[in-house]
Amino acid sequence: MSIYEIKVKKSNGEEYELSEYKGKPMLIVNTATKCGFSNQFDSLEKLYAKYKEDGLVVLGFPSNQFHQEVSNAEEAAQACRMSYGVTFPMHDMVKLNGKDAHPLFNYLTSNSKGFLSDSIKWNFTKFLVDKNGNIVERYAPKDHPETCEKDIQQVLSE
Repeated sequence: MSIYEIKVKKSNGEEYELSEYKGKPMLIVNTATKCGFSNQFDSLEKLYAKYKEDGLVVLGFPSNQFHQEVSNAEEAAQACRMSYGVTFPMHDMVKLNGKDAHPLFNYLTSNSKGFLSDSIKWNFTKFLVDKNGNIVERYAPKDHPETCEKDIQQVLSE
């Protein structure tokens, strides 16, 4: 299976396949607006603004798996826009781990190694995917988005 075959839903309920981003690097992030790491929205938005003309897409996927998100995807997207100025695509609320995990996060975790286990341990785990759909790097929640920038520049130049 390719990442491009996976269907996702935007926060407004619009469903699409990730093949829409074929040929573009993606930074995929599980988010939570009530998390202590929510200040990372600012940095994610700055990266998106800086590199979107070069093809970078930042994709936010809110999750309440760690009980730090508002009640629904539209509220989460609105909070991101209003509090952090987020313009990158925000998606429907997803499960990250377990039998009900979204297929995207099953794919990402089974094709990249985490610390001690493959499961996502907290909000703001980030996955950088290159222009060909390959996972380049997995970043821990504590890794600030700026730490991704060199890798982003590398995949943009390939």
